[in-house]
Amino acid sequence: MKPVLLAAVVAVLSGCSGPPVIEAGADPADASSRVKALRYRPVTAGTLDYRPVEPKPWAQRNELVTPRKGGQ
Repeated sequence: MKPVLLAAVVAVLSGCSGPPVIEAGADPADASSRVKALRYRPVTAGTLDYRPVEPKPWAQRNELVTPRKGGQ
């Protein structure tokens, strides 16, 4: 047989087979399978409060970030 014809026959016959069985854990349909315990965690856990606050004095804050005199 020619290799091209053989490859075509193999490709057609491979389409007739079913999908491969993939097993990556317990069967979900099994009622006796063990399940990891669920824990309650609030949706807002770890969020920060961003409510408006009074403005801080800008002159003092600006002086904290300016370069020092004399290059040090």
